Amino acid sequence: MADQRLACGEVHTIPLEMLWLHLESSHAGLSVAEAARRKALFGPNELVAAKKISALLLLLEQFKNTLILILLGATAISAFLGHGIEATAIFIIILFAVILGFIQDYRAERAIEALKKMAAPLATVRREGQEIEIPGQDLVPGDVLLLRAGNRIAGDARLFEAINLKTQEASLTGESQALEKNCQELPDPDISLADRRNMVYAGTTIATGRGQAIVVTTGMQTEFGKIAQLLQTVDISRTPLQENLDKLGKKLAQSALLIITLIVLIGLYRDQAFIDILVFGIALAVAVVPEALPAVVTISLAIGVQRLVNRNALMRRLAAAETLGSTTVICSDKTGTLTRDEMTTRTLFLAGQFVQITGAGYEPVGSFMLGDEILDVSALSGQKVAEDPLSLLLQAAALVSDAKVERVDGEWRIKGDPTEGALIVAAAKAGWHKNELDSAFPRIAEIPFSSEAKRMTTLHTSSDGIIAFGKGAPEVILRSCIRQMTGDGEKELDPAMRETILEASRRMAKDSLRVLAIARRPEASLENAEHDMTFLGLAGMNDPPRPEALGAIQTCGSAGIRVIMITGDHPLTAEAIARELGLLKSGGIVTGNELEMMDEQTLEDRIDSIDIFARVAPEHKLRVVAALQKKGHVVAMTGDGVNDAPALKKADIGVAMGITGTDVAKDAAAMTLLDDNFSSIVAAVEEGRGIFENIKKYLAFVLSCNIGEIGLMAGAAFMGLPMPLTAVQILYVNLATDGLIALALAVDPHGSDLMRCRPRKPRSGVLSPALIALMLVGGIWSMAVNLALFYWVLRSGRPLAEAMAMTFISLVLIQFIKAYNFRSDKLSVMHRPFANRWLNLAIIWELILLVLVIYWPFMQVPFATFDLSIRDWLLVVLASLTVSPVLECAKWMKGRGWLGATD
Repeated sequence: MADQRLACGEVHTIPLEMLWLHLESSHAGLSVAEAARRKALFGPNELVAAKKISALLLLLEQFKNTLILILLGATAISAFLGHGIEATAIFIIILFAVILGFIQDYRAERAIEALKKMAAPLATVRREGQEIEIPGQDLVPGDVLLLRAGNRIAGDARLFEAINLKTQEASLTGESQALEKNCQELPDPDISLADRRNMVYAGTTIATGRGQAIVVTTGMQTEFGKIAQLLQTVDISRTPLQENLDKLGKKLAQSALLIITLIVLIGLYRDQAFIDILVFGIALAVAVVPEALPAVVTISLAIGVQRLVNRNALMRRLAAAETLGSTTVICSDKTGTLTRDEMTTRTLFLAGQFVQITGAGYEPVGSFMLGDEILDVSALSGQKVAEDPLSLLLQAAALVSDAKVERVDGEWRIKGDPTEGALIVAAAKAGWHKNELDSAFPRIAEIPFSSEAKRMTTLHTSSDGIIAFGKGAPEVILRSCIRQMTGDGEKELDPAMRETILEASRRMAKDSLRVLAIARRPEASLENAEHDMTFLGLAGMNDPPRPEALGAIQTCGSAGIRVIMITGDHPLTAEAIARELGLLKSGGIVTGNELEMMDEQTLEDRIDSIDIFARVAPEHKLRVVAALQKKGHVVAMTGDGVNDAPALKKADIGVAMGITGTDVAKDAAAMTLLDDNFSSIVAAVEEGRGIFENIKKYLAFVLSCNIGEIGLMAGAAFMGLPMPLTAVQILYVNLATDGLIALALAVDPHGSDLMRCRPRKPRSGVLSPALIALMLVGGIWSMAVNLALFYWVLRSGRPLAEAMAMTFISLVLIQFIKAYNFRSDKLSVMHRPFANRWLNLAIIWELILLVLVIYWPFMQVPFATFDLSIRDWLLVVLASLTVSPVLECAKWMKGRGWLGATD
């Protein structure tokens, strides 16, 4: 055997005899020497991680950020100017942002480690005819693998013996139900993993039965290994906010350099001392930079993340919280996310009529509907012996099932087979409880279910003797029946009624219900229990949509977000659930095999018309995400299995399931849903939009303030006036604006219209042209008012120091008023003006500090202030208040599109 790369995708099609020859093995297994040779040749059966990035390099990567570099410069400048407190504060902000980014990137590297943990620690094999247990890493191609219920499979293998064998492959294929396995070769080389019933795969588990298989691939050549390779090739993309803030940082850096140059040139032209004008220029340049931006972003994200926890979403990458708000497409798994992952009996067919059952999940609460009529089942459970067709059907369904329904920690759960659980819950909804029925009709014997027979029969004692109950495939059960139960008692089952029942079964199956027939036989024994039975009815069940998912999907529609279902389930099952949820917009359904036939361009051309991807493999999910991203979409992708990890990592927002999700999926994702509920994703999107809105509020406010400050200084310079502020006053205004007030805007309550707007364009920048115009209006008006005040006070014959002090106070007050105006760029300042209590407290605190700066002699010298008279206060306050109506007018113009393109 030269290598193990035996076109693994075709192993399921090769006759077993040829496979044994190719792998140079036999039923007795490999010799110990040959196994050792193959391990040396192929390497141990383990996943190999790509070269790791060192922790130091990850830490240094955090400094490749323009804003961080600018702030480091601001720290040095502040220290040079003697402002140690401000320098320390900025440095702490930088340190916090860098450490946070490092932790997030370090965590993102752990997905491969989690994948390794899913490998089987031990494997039972046959070598030299002897059954032995070996470490999973010692497994080699050609080994004979012995499989038993509960085993985790250690390698990809082809079955040559399967006895009632079922495997749980949800983590790999996305198939929600345990898959029945057999040894038959399959003709289609392109059949999906979930349909390769003669194969078992590394990392999956044996649900029931036993079997034997010959190992065909190990380590990185397994399907698990392919996922590990995909994970290593996927890079985590930067969030739109990170990219936009980088661009903003570069523009601010250019602005700062331009300001320093202009101020120095003007100062030299006016024969001012070079060192004085340089210090002043640097102080003004520092004022341009919003030092609190990293802190505001981090606090906005951190508070948003805390709110998300309260809404059952846990963020692993902090920066991704804001990206949620830009989401244009949510690619959602079906099972457990859009549905409850709890099998529920939805429809019964009995006595020639369909009865619908309401209620979803395992909670025994619901109604029985015959058309629009609610059936009164309250009296049914009061019967000592079931007499009507509905009670007989439900009673039989519960008695022939082994599962149990329990309430644990306030939640209803099933122990045993989910299909049987659905039947037991349906009976309980009518008052027939499993434990009471078992006491009334003790089971004395059974004929267990087998894949060959496709049925199960149990025998019970009753007051009328021994009675048998059976359930199974409709065509199988019908063959055993000679009578049927009707509203008028038992009647002969004629050919016409048989066809009616089979047509009802086909109709239910078309609605993607799993259909079981229920029958009984009185005077039964093991020999005759499955003969001459009475047909009681059909029960159709499925995993129903979550009730809240429908509302969440409708919210997505109003918010301009498209929802695509991506599942490993059968296309018909996916289509039925999608129709219930209103997901089929264009009607496009594509299977994994069809997707395999598309090239990248075809997929990109068709992606906007496809609503469902069914029977997909891991690489298919990756292609779907990549195609959507190429079309400019911001993609949120949900998943719980190992197979989802590459796509979760590739997506702009990977969303893992907290309850059913594997550690691999959680480590690859940016967010984990604590309740596995689709509606929690939509709530998280709303929170993400709120986070961005608050960051935008902060930036608009601070930059408008900075425009006012710079415009004031530049205007005075061009008018030939003295500088209206000292370097210390500029830094104080900057600190007051960028301090508590700015941070308070980061926690501003979210607006109620967040999910009635379309997603913002992720590459359009944080600030729209209309918002920039609003900032300019606020900044220019602030400049004009303060220049006028400064000029008027000077012309009135008062000292320069007093003119500067009054201008300084007016500028501070204007910025306080602006903080309230910029809480919304759409709504009036009078709309819930004091809803942000943190902003109210910040303004009160800053006003107290301002009064101290003005009246405390100790502070008057460094800040060049004086005791203002009542007249001075009236002048300053009136000048400051003018900014609010101007901004209100600008908002009105913005709302009508007169200030340029909006968000």
